Amino acid sequence: MKILAVSDQEVEQIYDLVPQGYFKGVEMIISCGDLRYEYLEYLVTLLNVDLFYVPGNHDPADDPDLSGTRAAGCTNLDLETARAKGLLLAGFGGSIQYRPDGINQYTQTVAFLRAAMLAPKLWRNRRRYGRALDVLVTHSPPYGVHDDDSRAHRGLKAINWLLDWAKPRYHFHGHIHFVQSNVSRDVIWRETTSILNVYPYRLIEIQDA
Repeated sequence: MKILAVSDQEVEQIYDLVPQGYFKGVEMIISCGDLRYEYLEYLVTLLNVDLFYVPGNHDPADDPDLSGTRAAGCTNLDLETARAKGLLLAGFGGSIQYRPDGINQYTQTVAFLRAAMLAPKLWRNRRRYGRALDVLVTHSPPYGVHDDDSRAHRGLKAINWLLDWAKPRYHFHGHIHFVQSNVSRDVIWRETTSILNVYPYRLIEIQDA
């Protein structure tokens, strides 16, 4: 299955490439955060496929009673699981807290508490499908993988725990703006998970479960 994964920066050429058929065959869109929801809605309209996203640290707090806090026609995967095209998905939004009043920002301790909220849903997947997860979608990278020492771009240790426990085949994240090729920086975690930074976008082909 072909997935279009996007994060952090709107790519103007996508507006031209989509009508030209460059993304023909894409069956799912995954956003790792920090993109205007109007942009996500545009992608859904053009490609007419399911879009799953997690909020980044520059996105608004999700509030069903306020307009503009959700991407219409898209699924907010933060602390949720979903099954689509045979794949088991789960999401974990936000980043490390670097401002006291930051939205979608969490201390390492709070991030672990949030991960604990996701764990029972992954456990139910394991009992029902024989595996907990195929693709983990986050905004932040794991701690010590693709992150850096700056206060705003340190990874979340709770994501490392999720990778160790759920053992997904893939982990997509954003937040880190690499200048060099992302492909050359892909990491295999514990011999089970391919960690991919999708900034600003990547076409990824994976086998259906």
